[in-house]
Amino acid sequence: MKLNRVDLNLFVVFETIYAKRNLTRAAEVLSISQPAVSNALLRMRKTFNDQLFVSTPQGMVPTPVAENIIGRVGEALQLLNTSVQEANQFMPISAQRVFRVSMNDLTETLLLPALGDLLQREAPGIRIKSYLSNRRDASRELATGALDLAIDAPLIHDPQLRSSPLMSERFVCMLRKGHPMANQPLTLENYLALGHIHISSRREGLGYVDTALNKQGKPRKIQMRVQHYMVAPLIAMRTDLALTAPLGLVQGYDAVQLELPFELPAMEWYLYWHRSVDQDPANTWLRDKLLEFIPR
Repeated sequence: MKLNRVDLNLFVVFETIYAKRNLTRAAEVLSISQPAVSNALLRMRKTFNDQLFVSTPQGMVPTPVAENIIGRVGEALQLLNTSVQEANQFMPISAQRVFRVSMNDLTETLLLPALGDLLQREAPGIRIKSYLSNRRDASRELATGALDLAIDAPLIHDPQLRSSPLMSERFVCMLRKGHPMANQPLTLENYLALGHIHISSRREGLGYVDTALNKQGKPRKIQMRVQHYMVAPLIAMRTDLALTAPLGLVQGYDAVQLELPFELPAMEWYLYWHRSVDQDPANTWLRDKLLEFIPR
């Protein structure tokens, strides 16, 4: 297969089908007809001598060949797109752009109020869409351009991604005022005697705090497991349950904040982006702003 005999627009169609897993939705994104997408897929299949996508009740499932080439196709398209964008200087005050950022509800709380204020002053035409992608999907979506940035713990390991430390938060134990243990020394024994709130988007499994405690052979008693950070302080304010969480989450509540009676490293968050947008002026501007105004 020689590149000069391949319609490069087919790669745009290929990437869109991969991202949407549906020919009709791919057609809507590309603003072409569904038959045109089907025809492009037929031509791609002949070019690669492979089905590329198999129709199933769950959508168009990529074949191993498609999975093998999507990263390089996405990177090439991003580089082409960046080359076009670099011809124009990025002007924040007049820019009209949507940034899609993956983060959880805790990082939304810690970051978005300050970011919203900054954008209102310096880049009123820039919009932010925040949602949470799991780590595997985030890597793929950063590669295809479906995501511009991701904020997560330093647990994403993908050689195609770039990252920078963004912020860190130390943990404290939050108890409501009037809690029977609020005025007592928080020893490890007292801590383990409490009922605890655990925050995790997963159905099962240990979290950051429990992993540290279990290394000491000191499991705590989980009375309530919740999936979102923002509800946890509300529960602690109305019960005798203890909440061990980043200081930035609990410091706004009229509650007792106690130092932990065991060693627990601060939680770190990193900013991730795909290497193909290293030089993209708009992406670089937003990264720099996030790294500037976040206290570390």
